[in-house]
Amino acid sequence: MDSIPGATTDPLPRADPRTVLAAIPTLNEEAHIEACIRSLLSGDDRLADVQIIVADGGSTDRTVEIVRELGAEFPNVSLVENPKRLQSAGVNRVADAASEAVEYLVRCDAHSVYPAGFIIQVADALVRTKAGSVVVCMDAVGVSCFQKANAWIVDTPLGSGGSAHRGGTRSGFYDHGHHAGFELDHFRQIGGYDESFSHNEDAEYDHRLVRAGGKIWLDADIRLSYFPRSTVLALGKQYYAYGRGRARNLIKHKSRPRLRQLVPVINLLGLAVTGLLALIFPVFASYPVFYGGVLLAASVFVAVRHRSLCGLLAGLASGIMHITWAAGFLRQWIFR
Repeated sequence: MDSIPGATTDPLPRADPRTVLAAIPTLNEEAHIEACIRSLLSGDDRLADVQIIVADGGSTDRTVEIVRELGAEFPNVSLVENPKRLQSAGVNRVADAASEAVEYLVRCDAHSVYPAGFIIQVADALVRTKAGSVVVCMDAVGVSCFQKANAWIVDTPLGSGGSAHRGGTRSGFYDHGHHAGFELDHFRQIGGYDESFSHNEDAEYDHRLVRAGGKIWLDADIRLSYFPRSTVLALGKQYYAYGRGRARNLIKHKSRPRLRQLVPVINLLGLAVTGLLALIFPVFASYPVFYGGVLLAASVFVAVRHRSLCGLLAGLASGIMHITWAAGFLRQWIFR
């Protein structure tokens, strides 16, 4: 693990739980919200003094009822309305509701079950590093065959493009990661999340934070398990939205795409052009065949590595990620 510049070493500073607030945006999460909240309240005695606020976007199921029942059991759990419905707006709503004593804001997702002491670990990392934001690593896991293949490929360079927070093992300062915690003053000073973003609001926020002089610490010792999409259609919709969100971010800030963001776009354009030309000149079919071969090789590699025939779907999952992300990116970039 990298050393933390300026961090106290012994004893490690810890967050005062009375200065910590956790935000959970919800919308029809009755199947997950109770397990989520109970997991967040386990693992550290200090959690009894941490405020947890659920920002509900107008659920029509039992989400609100379940949260109120939990609020009766745990006095530190409360509920606010999120009329704008989006997760970004929900986190902003909780930040606005914070008392003057709150210094640290932790973002939690309702459909997740968290490791013991997660909120306190994130808050302690914010205190130790004095960073404007703490991000964490995500480890994909699967249940169904396609979901397993998706999980096995997404945390590789062929899946996520080598993002540090996707299965990474090295702590350090980065320019982006899976959002976990914020120094609340920083969060407010740069205006919180841009509520016009339904996807990629985290990367958009990180861009503004770094530009304002804030630092982002990736703590590889705090890890989350997550379940990726389990069907082809759901995965395609997800990555199409991701591509659009990334393009919106670049357009808003007049930034240039990075090489790893351009690769799937160039690949999609190459497949389209060579595919059409191959109808007249068969030699141009070499590129689609090459790309298909890469995906096939990835499938075989994953299947052998994990000793499962489910791994043979890894190339399919990877190709869906590449093509739909690039399609969403191009759509947003062209039709601004």
